[in-house]
Amino acid sequence: MKTKLTELLNIQYPIIQGAMAWVSDGKLAGAVSAAGGAGTIAAGGRSAQWLKEQIEVARSITDKPFGVNIMLMADNCDEIVDVVCEAKVAYATLGAGNPVPYFEKLHNAGVKVIPVIPNVKLAKRVADKGADALIIEGMEAGGHIGKLTTMALMTQVIPEVNIPVVVAGGIAEGRGLAAALVMGAAGVQMGTRFYASEECSAHINAKTRIVEATDTDTVVTGALHGHAVRGIQNQMTNKYLALEKEGVSEGELEKIVVGTSRKAPVEGDVEWGFVQAGQSLTVIKKIDTCDEIITSIVEDAKKALNGVQQYI
Repeated sequence: MKTKLTELLNIQYPIIQGAMAWVSDGKLAGAVSAAGGAGTIAAGGRSAQWLKEQIEVARSITDKPFGVNIMLMADNCDEIVDVVCEAKVAYATLGAGNPVPYFEKLHNAGVKVIPVIPNVKLAKRVADKGADALIIEGMEAGGHIGKLTTMALMTQVIPEVNIPVVVAGGIAEGRGLAAALVMGAAGVQMGTRFYASEECSAHINAKTRIVEATDTDTVVTGALHGHAVRGIQNQMTNKYLALEKEGVSEGELEKIVVGTSRKAPVEGDVEWGFVQAGQSLTVIKKIDTCDEIITSIVEDAKKALNGVQQYI
């Protein structure tokens, strides 16, 4: 399966594994890349030393390209960028801040630059400033989300830029990949589907919660305060949303969610931790290997694309 994304990153399939805080480590990234996709280590909330170690873990698993996600609002962002440049990973995805100031340094190190973009205006800006590709992520995604849906972003962003566009948000199987390609995308990014993989180091409780979830099980916290986060409903989200409805202060609400992104995947507490997951859940029926996941996605995408031919 050849697209502008596979050519850019020298990968077999146009599938990037999404960077999930406290979930996406070197083991998962290495397994995804070994299976023909592009694995991504999530550096957000982590130390530079941890990132160095995880890059080595990924390289012990595969000699194929993988990348690192850089959270630009992190206090140690510059240190993380230095590690990425020194390690010369294949690419960096950048979000939660202005990525443009880092383009030159990353490019000088031979690292492809792929910002995560929420709207047309910023898509045009990063394309003009030299981004190698970009990721548009709809509000169907797990974790921190924007205001536009995946379909709306594809409809409006893809025609406006001349660099590869990767689509994320609610994509969990092959038909989603096929739909994105038909819309003109160069590939997709999936997070939740790889969360529920054998190679993912997250606690089994969190992975099982994803497999058992229904299509209506995700909720969004923080939307009223400008930092919306999607995940699977539990006791913590019920308490948060009830207090938010009562008009409790942002500071009080923050006390409820602090540390929850770690508590679920690391400690296995899926009631008071937060399993950050996207809306497309019922198609994730079991915990598979990354190779099985990618093989299934590609086969289903090809079937869907072949099926489209009957309408032409």
